[in-house]
Formats: sequence, C-alpha cells, structure tokens
Amino acid sequence: MEKAGNEEAGESLPLPSQPPVVPPNGKPEQVDPPKRSIISRRGFGSAGRHISLLTNHFKVSVRHPDEMFYQYSVSISYEDGKAVENKGIGRKIIDRLYQTYALELGGKRCAYDGEKSLYTVGPLPQNNLEFTVVLEDSVAKRGSGNGSPSESSKRSKRSFQPKTFKVEISYAAKIPLKSISLVLQGSVAENIQDSLRVLDIILRQQAANRGCLLVRQSFFHDDTRNFTDIGGGVIGCRGFHSSFRPTQGGLSLNMDVSTTMILSPGPVIDFLLANQNAREPRFIDWAKAKKMLKNMRVKTRHSNMEYKITGLSEKPCNQQFFPLKVKNGDRVNDGGQATEITVYEYFTKHREMELTYSAYMPCLDVGKPKRPNYLPLELCSLVSLQRYTKALSSMQRASLVEKSRQKPQERIRVVTDAVRNYSYDEDPIFAACGISIEKQLTQVDGRVLEAPKLKVGNSEDCIPRNGRWNFNNKKLLNPVRIERWAVVNFSARCDTSHISRELINCGRNKGIHIERPYTLIEEDQHCRRASPIVRVEKMFEQIMAKLPAPPQFLLCVLPERKNSDIYGPWKKKSLSDIGIATQCISPTKINDQYLTNVLLKINSKLGGINSLLALEHSSRIPRIKDTPTMILGMDVSHGSPGQSDSPSIAAVVGSRSWPLISRYRAAVRTQSSKVEMIESLFKPLANGEDDGIMRELLKDFYQTSNGRKPTQIIVFRDGVSESQFNQVLNNELDQMIKAYQHLGESDIPKFTVIVAQKNHHTKLFQAGGVPENVPPGTVVDTKVVHPRNYDFYMCAQAGMIGTSRPAHYHVLLDEIGFSPDELQNLIHSLSYVYQRSTSAVSIVAPVCYAHLAAQQMGQFMKFEDLSETSSGQKSLTSVGSALVPALPRLHEDVAGSMFFC
Repeated sequence: MEKAGNEEAGESLPLPSQPPVVPPNGKPEQVDPPKRSIISRRGFGSAGRHISLLTNHFKVSVRHPDEMFYQYSVSISYEDGKAVENKGIGRKIIDRLYQTYALELGGKRCAYDGEKSLYTVGPLPQNNLEFTVVLEDSVAKRGSGNGSPSESSKRSKRSFQPKTFKVEISYAAKIPLKSISLVLQGSVAENIQDSLRVLDIILRQQAANRGCLLVRQSFFHDDTRNFTDIGGGVIGCRGFHSSFRPTQGGLSLNMDVSTTMILSPGPVIDFLLANQNAREPRFIDWAKAKKMLKNMRVKTRHSNMEYKITGLSEKPCNQQFFPLKVKNGDRVNDGGQATEITVYEYFTKHREMELTYSAYMPCLDVGKPKRPNYLPLELCSLVSLQRYTKALSSMQRASLVEKSRQKPQERIRVVTDAVRNYSYDEDPIFAACGISIEKQLTQVDGRVLEAPKLKVGNSEDCIPRNGRWNFNNKKLLNPVRIERWAVVNFSARCDTSHISRELINCGRNKGIHIERPYTLIEEDQHCRRASPIVRVEKMFEQIMAKLPAPPQFLLCVLPERKNSDIYGPWKKKSLSDIGIATQCISPTKINDQYLTNVLLKINSKLGGINSLLALEHSSRIPRIKDTPTMILGMDVSHGSPGQSDSPSIAAVVGSRSWPLISRYRAAVRTQSSKVEMIESLFKPLANGEDDGIMRELLKDFYQTSNGRKPTQIIVFRDGVSESQFNQVLNNELDQMIKAYQHLGESDIPKFTVIVAQKNHHTKLFQAGGVPENVPPGTVVDTKVVHPRNYDFYMCAQAGMIGTSRPAHYHVLLDEIGFSPDELQNLIHSLSYVYQRSTSAVSIVAPVCYAHLAAQQMGQFMKFEDLSETSSGQKSLTSVGSALVPALPRLHEDVAGSMFFC
C-alpha cells in the first residue's frame, strides 16, 4: 500500500518486520482466538460535580431467597389430539384448570407464560400430570366462521356449548431464586436470566388477568384516558413497561411509561375512512382495505360474537350470493333444499336488520378459504386493544412523538401511582418467595461532567452552555470553497433563486465562499406524474446537458419534507452512479438557523470541518494522541414493519485522519433480513480476496493517517440486547481480527468494545423540589448499574422537551486499559463531535453516523429495480447461507466523504 493521500493504493497494509507464517495456499494463517468473557467493573469515576438524582427503579426485597422455581412444559390439545394453535385461549384454559383441579395441583399457584411454560414455587405433586379441561365459551372465541351467514343463528345457539381440551404438564427444570442473590453479591450465576424471566412472567400474568394487551414486557389497559389519536385510524395507547433488574443496590423493579400503536376501536367503516383519509365511503380503495383489514378482529352488532377477518367478498353485499337452505319458505337445518340469496337480503329479510349504507360495499369475510362467511360491513366494529404493526407515516410519527411527551414530574407521578395501585407484591407467588416492592423511586448519586471546549474558525474557543453552542458571529473551523454547483428543483412551490442567494450570504458569514450556482434547473412539469426513478433520470439528463463539467455538489429541492419518493433514487443516482455530493432540502421557512444547519451538512460532506474538540485540535486527547487509534460506530437497520423480506442494512463508520476523532468514513452492506449480527465485517471471496467492511475501513485509516496502522480500535456497537453481548464480543470481534490478519498483519490491535443502548427504560431526574431533567453531562455508575458488569448511564444532551433518556453504555472488553474517568470523558467528548448539529447528541457521534449511513443507503433498496444490473437481473450477494440483493457501492469520488451528514 502506498503512503497517505493516495486513494488508488494497493490491496494490503505493508507487511510487518516479522511476517506471519504463510501456508502453501498462500494465505496468512489465521488463529481463532479463545472465547472471551464480558469483563467486570474496574472501579468508578470521580470526575465532575456531584448531584442527587431519582430514578424509576423501585427496590425489591426477597425474604426467602432459597426458594426454588420449578419449570413445567405445557401441551394443550383438542379432544382429537390436534394441538391448539390459538395462543389467546391458553390463559383461559390454564385459569379453568386451576379452578377445577386446585387440589391435584397441591394448591400451588402457577405462573403461565401464555404459551408452553408454567412455573411454580416448589414442585407439583407429580412430574407428569394430565388434565381434561372444559371451556364453555371457546367456540365463540375461535374466530373463524363455519360457512355462510345462514349459519349465524346456528352458531349463536351452540356458541356456549362446552369444548373439551387436554392439558399435559411435565417437569422441565429447576430455577433457583438464589441465583439472583449470587449475582447481587457480584458472582456469575448461569440461571440469573431464567430467574428474572420467571419474575417478569408473574407480572405479565397479573396484567393479562386485568385484561391488558401484552407487548413483550409492556402492558396496556383498555382505558380511553390512555388513548391519543395520531390519525389514519391509529391510536397511541399509553401503558407501562415493567422488568426486574439486578443492580448494585439490590434487586429492583424498573417501571416506565410505554406507548404502542393500536387500531382505533369502533365501526369498521370509520376506521377505513380515517385510514385512507377518504371523505366518503365511495372513495375507499377496497384493494388497499382488504390488505389492511386482514387478520383484524371484529365484534358483530347482531350476535355480539368475535371473528377474525380473512378477506373481503368479491361483490357488493347486495350482489354477493350464498346458498341458504330452506323448507316451505322457512330456514331449517342441513336436510333442506338450498336456494341462492344475497347477503343483503338475508340480513334485511331473514334477520330483520336495517342496513343503511353497506348494500353497495363488499362484505367482510370471516370464514375459511373454501368456506366463506360474509358479514355486512356496518354490523362490525373493530375490537379494542388490537396492535397496529405497520409503518407509521411521517405525520403519524410526528403526532405520536408530540402527544406522548411527558414532563419529568408527570412521568414520576404516573409511574409511582401504577406501582401503588397494582399491588404487585400481593401476588400469591411473590408472597411465597417473600418478595415485596417499595413504593417510591430510588435515590442515586450522579456526577455532571464539564462540557469539552471546542475550536471553531480563526482558532477561536467555543464553550458550550447547557450542551449547546452556535455559530453566531463565528466561522467554521475549516470551511470549503464551493465554485461549481447547481440547484435542481423538484418542488413547484419553491423559489430556488431566493434560496441560493440566502445560502451564499449565510455561507459568507460562516466562512464558506460560495460562487453563484452555475444553473438553476426546474423540473419539467410534464415529468411530475412519472415514476420517481424516471423523474430523477430526466433531471440528470438536464444536468449533464447544461453543465460543462461535473459540479462539486448539487442542492436538491424536494417536494416533501419527509419520506419523499424521489429521495432514494436521487441519492442512489448521485452517490453511486455519478459520484457527486448532494444536499436535499424542503424548506418551510428560510432563516439564518435553517441555512446554518444546511451549511454544516454541506461543509462536512465536501471535506470541511465545522468544529473540533480543543483537545483534538491540539492533539492532546488522552490514550489517543500518542497511539494510532481507530474509532468504529456500528449499527444494523431493519426494514419498516410490513417489509419482512427486505434485507437489513449493516453500516460501520470508521474514524480517519488520526489523531482526529471527528472525521469518519462509512462502509455499508446488505445482509439477511432481521439479522442483528453484522455478517460482512470479514468476507473472503473465492479468489482469496476480502470484500468485507473492515478491510475497506482499515485501508482508509492507513491512507489518511500518514501511513500509520491502528494499534488500538475502540468499537461502539448500537442496537443489541444483553442476550447478544457474547455474540458481539466473539463473532463480530473475531471477524474484525480475521480481516486484520488477512491484510498480512500479525500484531493484532488492542480492542475496547462498548455497546451503546438507547432503547432501555431507566430514566433519571433531578431530586429536590419539582423533579426536572438532569443537566447535560450527567453520569451514573453506581447503585442502579449492574452489580458485576461494567456499565454506566450518561445523559450528554440537554432535555428540552419531555423526559430525557440517558444512553446506557456497557463495556464488554477493554484491552486498551482506560480508567473509568478517561473512558467516560472520551464518550462524553464523542457526543460533541457530531458535525450536523450545534448541540451534544444523546449517544456518541460514530453511532449516530452509522445509523444515518444505514438509513440513507437503505433508501437505495426501496425500489425493486434500483439494484438491477444492465441485464435486468437483480444483483445478489451471498451473505452466510443466504442470497440477498446487493447494495450498490458508492462511487469512488464520494466513498471517502461524510455523505451521510
């Protein structure tokens, strides 16, 4: 590989002075490292001013820690031996079983997970038990009809006939409650997750008994006071998350406010009108409605029974015939002669029901594929507490965020009221273990770290206040010069000449010299009805025709502020095919702050630097200044709900130009759908080459860091749960090491691996007086952290609206050997290097960048034909054992840029 600055360098890093042993196949030998374990805490931080805090953890006492949980496998089947697949009926059967056979169960209360596991404190009388359970209302809730509407009367007559089930219970395992005590004392206990899971299942069972909707570890009540309409027939339903967590202060119950989306209960027609934003029923798109309504549950007005929708009738209610069996004009059972009758006529004449508007609409089909059962639309209402799992529109998302915000004092009140009102510790299973839960929030000590000083233009110091700063009367540290650029406009409502004038003026004030744009290109109005891909192609034809040479960058005005269909094709064409940096905007109002934010992004994309940490500017960052150090941010983005087959996007950003820690390059790949572990960090090809992410980033680091190889690598991994920590520490880290070895290296860098979590439920509040959000820079590494593992909470950002959420950092490995204060200060500083904004971000910048890169390049995959090759065949790549659509690679002219800013 040639020296720094040569982007056309060779395929491997320079060989070390002692080359590795090369076997006959010509590849360097790769030794699989031993399995690693998550490290223990290495002490506590002391930097910063001390502050008293409250957290939404409630202390749990266990008076009988030696009790043993017994786990049993549960099998439920019908009389004929066929397994019961309807999960919803399991709890009713187990409840009835307990009512009927309490003596046979030794009087023991059971905690049932709703599926295949049941738990008791102490053993049941026998290891294998078999019961017959009778439910009276099972048929009414089975949900699928048995044929035509003519059977409604027969079904209502027999709906409360008893149904018999066979329940088999067999011993599976013992789970010691003592494992929690051992972990609290700092030991490693294998059964800890199992024990905590049993306690969580007991909470879930309590919520199920109260009629709640259960979503993982959250539960939601059917109470309109908790509902907030977010449009489109969707309601934000407020509930609670609850989970038991081992902490340094003992076992605690983490209780938080949670929100899920449900369908707006009520008449089906009202939902369809709202969902499609239709003024009248005649404007409803029934193909779209059929897709939306499938599997939803409805209750009928005429029989008060519940069904699951399987589809819609092909014809309107007054034209949809079905065979009705009659004898001498009266309906009879199966022995009669069948006559054809419409669904409308059946309900109006035979059932004497008034139908006012559904005659000309399709019927709901609640039957089976070969035995439809039709119901007029207006007789059906959507049952409450049905989850809405499809992707929200940008308007719905904005509405949900706005309406689900809670001030700290309101959140505290709601959570403490819930703990008091639900009386968790009165549960008989908790009582058997001697478990009691305190009713007030836990007090913890925190520390507030000092904000890092920044350097901006003219080497001026910039000192953030409350986690924020600005460029008023300041210039960017390293502004670019923009001489060749153009404006393209896909929006009919924007005055592009005004935008470009204001951008030039604002740029001048911030130190960016911007020439007048070479041209302003308006989209031909005849193109506006074409597909997004065609619109982009036509626009680029105009650009190529009007510009004598490729521009430095393009300013693109989009018609919609969020989720514009043009965005994906535009970015794919400009970044992958042509190699031009672009900035998309869709301004509602243009002021200095808006233009400054746009210029921060443009300057970063074109290689400029907006600001640096003062320590970074003078190369004085501890542990990094003297040792070539690479910082990685890693994230995986999954498709929107409802896009189960779309590939996941893995993005890794790596720092470049050491000793800087503010400049990054991204490498992005597709991988198997919904797979969280990154599969392409090391990707050996048949020809012996490595086409993985790490090789790309290691080469770039070497080229931009004066020919220095990283001897330290700090990894920030986003988006993984605690159950996946070992896979990050072994599978992903092993891939990184193999990629390094494949470049001919034997001296493996020292790694520090940190998982950054935002999706957790611990909140921090200032204690004393009216509870407030914690100040930016707040760190908590005692009391509510793990009793043994190395984790801490940090709230780097200022919580301006609602309740701020701290980031939860878990240090899995630290070969570099940071002290707690060094590591916490580095992480705090990395929240101030995010080039897109003038405020500290809630999680380290490299993780934010990885998320942005995955999101932006994921837009490339939105249209099926975007990844087609010239032959018309989709380009596929092999990932693991699966073939997934390959992501187009970035053009070499922009691959090293911060295109994701």
